[in-house]
Amino acid sequence: MTDREGELEKVNALLECDLDLIGATAIEDKLQVGVSDTNHMIRKAGIKLWVLTGDKIETAINIGYACNLLDAAMLQGPN
Repeated sequence: MTDREGELEKVNALLECDLDLIGATAIEDKLQVGVSDTNHMIRKAGIKLWVLTGDKIETAINIGYACNLLDAAMLQGPN
């Protein structure tokens, strides 16, 4: 096949649109290598990412900033 990469990009553009991706995972109580970069790329791609924590709100906010789930442009409302 000629221009395999180009043909794959065309197929991906047709197939990978209007998708709902649902996933779940659990992490340790420490920020793992690559989490911040991965979260940044997920947000940059326009994918909504939710993280649930049973911790205190202050800790959750600090973790959110540390792992690139939150940025200074986001508003924080009351719970």
